[in-house]
Amino acid sequence: MKALVIGATGAVGRDLIQQLLEDGSFERIDVFVRREIAVTSAQLISHVVDFDHPESWTALLTGDVLFSCLGTTIKAAGGQDAQWKVDYTYQYQAAKAARENGVSTLVLVSSVGANALSRVFYTRMKGQLDEDVQKLGFPGVFILRPPSLIRKGSDRFGEKLGVAALKALNAIGIMRSWKPMPTEEVASAMIRLAKTETTGTHIIESQNIRSV
Repeated sequence: MKALVIGATGAVGRDLIQQLLEDGSFERIDVFVRREIAVTSAQLISHVVDFDHPESWTALLTGDVLFSCLGTTIKAAGGQDAQWKVDYTYQYQAAKAARENGVSTLVLVSSVGANALSRVFYTRMKGQLDEDVQKLGFPGVFILRPPSLIRKGSDRFGEKLGVAALKALNAIGIMRSWKPMPTEEVASAMIRLAKTETTGTHIIESQNIRSV
């Protein structure tokens, strides 16, 4: 199989690349990044691209499966419009081009609570993308909605505090569907889904990701 990855430098993306390289099912992995990644392998082809100019690189999106796990925070992006561009626009453009180029499977990382009608900006943005990629005509679409993620080596104080709080609530039986999940578990689920021969659209909620 030939895999395509956008979001390879993020927490889930890094684990995904490592696991793809260790999986014998993928003879080639093309990554589309804004800067070079510190991974070298004969299997790995790195494309440094300008996401603001998709016409310059989307023709390269040819293969069997597109793994889409690109994302940022509103703080890092600098505002809602900038976050929408990264989390929605870039991913939608890549998915649309991949389908037009004959890619048959899309595996997308969304978020718990994603809903296009949500009053919360983040979950509304994720829900809108979930809805729109389903209309592109992929024979197989897998949308994962993980809870808060446990990132190896994270230095985000707010994230650490949130994960600790959720773990405490989970311990007394509250918000178990939001139980924090290590990024490597999300990556593993993405690969398992890509290797199935299942067609149609499948939304995998947080509590079911570990069992796919």
